[in-house]
Amino acid sequence: MRKSPLKAAGVALLATGALALAACGDKGGAGATTPDPDANPNASVEAVAAFYPLQFVTKKVGGEHVNVANLTAPGVEPHDLELSPQQVADLADSDLVVYLHGFQPAVDEAVEQQAADKSFDAASATTLEDHGTAHEEEGEHAHEEESGLDPHVWLDPTRVAAIAGQVAAKLAAIDPEHAQAYTDNAAALTGELASLDGEYTGALSTCERKEVVTSHAAFGYLTERYGLEQVAISGLSPDGEPSPGRISEVAAFAKEHGVTTIFFETLVSPDVAQTLATEVGAQARVLDPIEGLAEGYDGDYFTVMETNLTALQEALGGG
Repeated sequence: MRKSPLKAAGVALLATGALALAACGDKGGAGATTPDPDANPNASVEAVAAFYPLQFVTKKVGGEHVNVANLTAPGVEPHDLELSPQQVADLADSDLVVYLHGFQPAVDEAVEQQAADKSFDAASATTLEDHGTAHEEEGEHAHEEESGLDPHVWLDPTRVAAIAGQVAAKLAAIDPEHAQAYTDNAAALTGELASLDGEYTGALSTCERKEVVTSHAAFGYLTERYGLEQVAISGLSPDGEPSPGRISEVAAFAKEHGVTTIFFETLVSPDVAQTLATEVGAQARVLDPIEGLAEGYDGDYFTVMETNLTALQEALGGG
């Protein structure tokens, strides 16, 4: 990536902070930026995406004219990403940074300090909604509530299409010579997403059940789009620890509604979901929030969404 000497001092200052964070632990996977596996040495634009879904969209829209590196390595849970000094430098030296404000605080800080004039916040292409958990337990248990704007917009294909259109506009402004290519690529991706949306709509409209019990509240946009009900054990953060009262409440709900599957994720511990599944006589199964791909996985956004659809159909009694 091209170097930015004028920002060297700022990069060094932020890198010092990144080193301090990294010293506290490697939970967030601080390390190297993952390069574009299909990098073109003649590409016109060097972009950095904060995590996989944004990398996927930017690469599909950019095509051969854009190299897209990823700040979040495969297999790393992106919520708590910590940036290494090299990653801060990579971000500062890129032509475009695609991120989602509020999802990864370390990236938000780095963008604000190093790339405010060349960044695109994917949240600005859609409307974030509050999909946190809220419930009130009776007796001695206190009222519990978690609210907040849900960042997981990429689980609704129609919202991904909106992001793709905005990415095309950003790339066209940076690289006018290939503006038509970006527009055409975004249109092609939008068509694929429309087909996926239609497939989901058709497959899930005839299910016997509508209740989707998940380990954390990552699927609000998906369930809202397709007329389902998300019941999350914990809130928007996958690291949140549900209270015993909340687990009991979800268990009672699952029994009452004949829930056959408790869903957990690929990048976080399945222990709570598996324990709850055993308690209610259900199975525990993966429903992937696509925050990142597992290391070594050779599929993409569409293949994961197809796998998710199959899991939902089978769990909800689809035809």
